[in-house]
Amino acid sequence: MEWRQFVMNLESLPAAAVEEIFTRHGAAAVTLSDAGDDPVLEPGPGETPLWAQVKITGLFPPSADLAGLQQDLRHSLHLGELPDCHVEALADRDWEREWLRDFRPMRFGRRLWVCPDNQAIDAATSDAVVVHLDPGLAFGTGTHPTTALCLEWLDQQDLAGRQVLDFGCGSGILAIASLLLGASHVVALDIDPQALTATRSNAQRNRVDDRISTTADTESLGDEFDVIVANVLAGPLALHARTICSRLVPGGALALSGILEPQAANVALAYAEWINFGPPTIRGTWVRLSGTRY
Repeated sequence: MEWRQFVMNLESLPAAAVEEIFTRHGAAAVTLSDAGDDPVLEPGPGETPLWAQVKITGLFPPSADLAGLQQDLRHSLHLGELPDCHVEALADRDWEREWLRDFRPMRFGRRLWVCPDNQAIDAATSDAVVVHLDPGLAFGTGTHPTTALCLEWLDQQDLAGRQVLDFGCGSGILAIASLLLGASHVVALDIDPQALTATRSNAQRNRVDDRISTTADTESLGDEFDVIVANVLAGPLALHARTICSRLVPGGALALSGILEPQAANVALAYAEWINFGPPTIRGTWVRLSGTRY
């Protein structure tokens, strides 16, 4: 099957909004890359820099309506004309994994690193905690702001001996980070079978598979948790607010991510009965809400 790649300069357009439109039209993968010649060196803790000139690339199957995509971009973003863009034909390859060639070690917070299997870090601290990751076909490497926000939050928590729930585990990155940071046991939940497969594989890779359980069933969660981290989307977060909070012990810590800034107030309202939130943490257009159970 011959895939097609739609490439467009972002200019001043919001990356998250363009990514959402690409996904709506069936993009199998969306990546950001340098449109000029402006290398980004290793970021400091808590930083997620972009290049001065950015291009966004969507990978689409041959059946995708790319004319409709362009019309949607113009309508949704209120544009008369699109920035410079073009379509490339691509021979069939394992494109879901192709982007991993550019996956490099990254640090989140003070101690926590995420590193692809075939690379090592030059740790700046003797107590560095390293998650070795092959995300497979599941979401979550730390490159997306929503995941980065959760990793930074986990790095700040005292997880020693804690029971943790990773609600919407994706690649298992947050579950595994929690275990390496000292959690005694993690339950990783996701409705996507590929996510659970990736999570189990990554848990074995990091030698924490004896302390992690995976499930697709919210009704089977059972035990109450000291810490819950949920990196999904605003709709599911609001829908499952009661379920999530009912599993969190009084005084337990909660972090919610996958929320666009205009959605934050509604998500916080869905949890207001149970959670005392602190100030939101904002990264570009994305928000992390965190707080404790009353």
